[in-house]
Amino acid sequence: MSTPQPLTDRQFEELLAFRVALRRFLSWSEEAAAAVGLTPTQHQLLVAVRGHPDPQGPTISDIARYLLVRHHSAVGLIDRVEAMGLVRRHEDVHDQRAVRIRLTPTGRRRVEALTRTHLDELRRVEPALRTLLDDALVNGGGPA
Repeated sequence: MSTPQPLTDRQFEELLAFRVALRRFLSWSEEAAAAVGLTPTQHQLLVAVRGHPDPQGPTISDIARYLLVRHHSAVGLIDRVEAMGLVRRHEDVHDQRAVRIRLTPTGRRRVEALTRTHLDELRRVEPALRTLLDDALVNGGGPA
């Protein structure tokens, strides 16, 4: 087995630049969510419900998996977002034991507007991220 090549200074510089860009985007995202009265996790919940491929909506377990939280944490989050009038629970048509989550019309409008601003921001930062990723791929293992 060969010994891996040591990482270069340039690779660490690229990783740092990428991580800073990613953290700036996440910070911007948190501020955008707060501007419309949502926490970042509430925003992620709305995206998880809207992005779920099953038209019945995700189960609570699906949401816990998407958000990387425990089931009981997902339940509490759903309770709060449901109280805001943004989602509602309903029974699965095939399994009465399963609870599904759907957006309300207000929740759909809110997540769609917020997603538009996120896509605009991603388009704005995309050239810088692409340059970082392209540089990392081109210079991936070689000397700086």
